[in-house]
Amino acid sequence: MSFRSIEQLLRRNSKTKISRNIVDGVHDQKEEQCVQSLRELLLASNQLPEKFDDYYLLLRFLRMRGFNILKAKEMFLNMLKWREDYSVDAIANDFKYEEYDAVKRCYPHGFHGVDKFGRPLYVERIGLVDLSKLLQVTSIDRYVKYHISEQEKTMSLRYPSCSLVAKKHIASTTAILDVKGLGMNNFSKSAREMFIEIQKIDSNYYPETLSQLYIINAGTGFRALWKVLKAFMEARTLAKIQVLGTNYLNTLLEAVDPSNLPDFLGGTCTCPATGGCLLQDKGPWTDPEMVRASKAAFGKGQKSFNELTATIACESFIGCQEPSAKQIDSTSRRKRTLAMLLKDDQDGTDASENILRKQVDEQISEKIRELEDCAAQTKETLQTLICKQQELTSHLEQLRKILRDGTSSDKKANIQNSK
Repeated sequence: MSFRSIEQLLRRNSKTKISRNIVDGVHDQKEEQCVQSLRELLLASNQLPEKFDDYYLLLRFLRMRGFNILKAKEMFLNMLKWREDYSVDAIANDFKYEEYDAVKRCYPHGFHGVDKFGRPLYVERIGLVDLSKLLQVTSIDRYVKYHISEQEKTMSLRYPSCSLVAKKHIASTTAILDVKGLGMNNFSKSAREMFIEIQKIDSNYYPETLSQLYIINAGTGFRALWKVLKAFMEARTLAKIQVLGTNYLNTLLEAVDPSNLPDFLGGTCTCPATGGCLLQDKGPWTDPEMVRASKAAFGKGQKSFNELTATIACESFIGCQEPSAKQIDSTSRRKRTLAMLLKDDQDGTDASENILRKQVDEQISEKIRELEDCAAQTKETLQTLICKQQELTSHLEQLRKILRDGTSSDKKANIQNSK
């Protein structure tokens, strides 16, 4: 191998190992094999940018497509094309949402702490949205770009920060949607366009980032609207949604500590700073030290996950749980030689080839069975046709004999009459 090839392998392998240290030892073996197969398939066609060469990212696309590797690959490539066509990196780095405060006032929403598992908690008071005022201070296009920039921030900052604090991999959000007062009258054409566009973006390009959605204060008006909204949503997403009425608090408290739940939802947090709870973007991702640590762990840094978390106190972030002993990677502190890294890569390649070969063999076997069934049915049909042909031949011979006998009788009668 050339020096450049070795350097690229080391860099890519190192990045993957750092992010995987978080939950090494608790991976599902079948999932890991599918991820490796998808990864090798993308690498073979040079369609896996280093930025997206991440175990958990590939796993999200596989889960969304029921672990069908070819469908997951197609979805992944569609995501890459969308990012290029829509200039997502430019939005993430350069987009400035000057109307942020004005939008928050007529559309109360935001991240607010974490749930008991350590996931970011997102809250929307959609029943209080003043849509006409919202569209006066922003446009649908700019709001969609803002939504994308927030998704990028969640992926690059919120999840890594939460993972470091919780000492386990965090890659999904718990959301609370307060729909008090919302009904069919609020679902105008503009609202539909915005909802459909955001839903399409989240489902197709940020799949499997929703852990649980609690829709609260759902009255009769919203329940009628909900029947319409469900038509635009994936079945996997719908399975994560609970629609609750006004008696929602006990259910929320099972998932969220009261200190991370705003008082207007029944919690104890009031966020005395200007703007209240939904303007603070409260969470570990706002701690400067945590931001630096997460960038080091998931960016270009060399420190392992365990080395970073050893210096970070997570007790101050209420709602996080300590990891079990099984979740600590016992091999993360070993120095890995170049030969070991090369062997890891080769072992992964061999494993993926075996998986793909097995899948192909299974598909061929299934096709053989289908053809054998078809051949058996065809043989039976041919036998029936042969029998029918024999019957028709027999009938034709009988008819010809009758015709011959009739003709012969007529000739004899004519001869007799001529005499």
